[in-house]
Amino acid sequence: MPSSFSDILLSKGIISEDQLNEANRIAGESGKLLHEELLRLGYAPPNKIMKALAKANGMPFVDLDSTEVAETVIDLVPESVARENAVMPYQEDGARLRVATSDPSDIDTQEKLRFILNRDVEMAIAMRDQIIESINKYYGAGDGESADSMLTQEFTDTEIDFTETTVEQEAALQEDEDESSAPVVKLVNLIITEAVKLGASDIHIEPFEDEIRVRYRIDGRLVVRDSAPRRLLGAILSRIKILSRLDIAERRRPQDGRIKITSNDGKDYDLRVSVLPTNHGQSVVMRLLDKDNIKVGIRQLGLSESDFRIFKNLIRRPNGIILVTGPTGSGKTTTLYASLNELNRPDTKIITAEDPVEYYLSGINQVEVKHKIGLDFARVIRAMLRQAPNVILVGEMRDTETAQMGIQASLTGHLVFSTLHTNDAPSAVTRMIDMGVPAYLVASSVVAVLAQRLVRLNCKNCKQPHEPLESEIQAAGFTEEQLATATFMKGRGCAKCQKRGYKGRMGIFELMVLNNKIRELAFQGAATQDIRRAAVAGGMRIMFDDGLDKVLSGQTTLDEVFRVAKQGE
Repeated sequence: MPSSFSDILLSKGIISEDQLNEANRIAGESGKLLHEELLRLGYAPPNKIMKALAKANGMPFVDLDSTEVAETVIDLVPESVARENAVMPYQEDGARLRVATSDPSDIDTQEKLRFILNRDVEMAIAMRDQIIESINKYYGAGDGESADSMLTQEFTDTEIDFTETTVEQEAALQEDEDESSAPVVKLVNLIITEAVKLGASDIHIEPFEDEIRVRYRIDGRLVVRDSAPRRLLGAILSRIKILSRLDIAERRRPQDGRIKITSNDGKDYDLRVSVLPTNHGQSVVMRLLDKDNIKVGIRQLGLSESDFRIFKNLIRRPNGIILVTGPTGSGKTTTLYASLNELNRPDTKIITAEDPVEYYLSGINQVEVKHKIGLDFARVIRAMLRQAPNVILVGEMRDTETAQMGIQASLTGHLVFSTLHTNDAPSAVTRMIDMGVPAYLVASSVVAVLAQRLVRLNCKNCKQPHEPLESEIQAAGFTEEQLATATFMKGRGCAKCQKRGYKGRMGIFELMVLNNKIRELAFQGAATQDIRRAAVAGGMRIMFDDGLDKVLSGQTTLDEVFRVAKQGE
């Protein structure tokens, strides 16, 4: 039984042998595929040629003109992917997605879809004009290029100052540029490109005994994208190390580097690369630093109207310490930079001490802490005070000496911003005293503490009215008045939010301004619970209640608030 494309065409009488020879000759001269030349020459009906092509490749043929595609199937594949690769999803069968293509040899697209969707993909053959028509029909007519397609990365030379580039690395990098089509190069580029497109904050490449797991952190939650074969670990690590100018021969010690990439629309991204030796090989985390994340103003942080007014006045004080507290990944850096952006004027000198400097701010003097040479926070603060600044930012008050130096700076006429790792605002006062800072200094220098967490926002594209369970309403403690005006919403999941129902994040806050009562309690070394009661009595809204306000307005869900904040006393 004939199996080749040519044999099927001849045995079924679709074309003659002379026509086949002519098409083969032209295809050889043009470099195109045989079926493409046959379609161009018009020797046979296009559907017969494509059916023969499908049979020769052991693939099903689908007539898209007579196929109705469900919206849930369309949502699975981003429009940019469909247009760029000329493929059309048409059917979902359990965990398998069936996708139409006009090129049976395009294995790369099938692998890309499997990686993006993290599911089995079965390709079928369809006529190209039907694929394009279906894309326009179901996704909407366009110019063939969507916003997502602009995110394809143009990888530039890296900008690293952590290590010296060796001759071996330069040779490897040159060789890599000459062989840019290598599968591992494409895989690493795809991983980074997809992370950017999905809005991930970091990429985790983790080796295990039988596989390499790739995960993205999206809106604070880790999402498993795909697993790569274990045999690719060495090649993937070498590629990432070459891009970040790290020592490709070093496997026993942790390494840190940086990759700089530029998207087609001119947007710059910095990737901070961390390599850590583990039991099964070197694990890599690449943190994506998007400069747009720090261009937000205080208004965009999510503060309530009353807290916004208070905080805006606080950061215009001539002196004192303002602390921003919360765990890692709670948005403290964004809040601090938003405050600095508000104060960044020609008549104000701002100096920061950071470990490390993650984002570069125009008009602000930024100093990177380097512990290896003894340039720690305390030493940087001493030096920066001789620079006569108006505003100082200390990345973190992690020890007694740093805290005392920050306090001395505030008492000598400087406004000081810093962070602490505490669960709530009142805990910051007792935390500083526990670090060894005299209580009277804490009481006299700290003017306010802003505690925060991040909650995921309902996807604007697919959010819809939602009725919480009665048990959830009781746990939240809503009043009848609140329920009467509530607009509960929840995302159902769509292509724009990758079926999660959430897209983007917003802060929930509690702002504690130190009044006379709180200062007196701090001076006495009172317990956190006493300080909290005094703060609430003085008008502080706890973080949980701020989160509930955002639930009532339909911005997020009770699940999110319960997840990150605890109910107050």
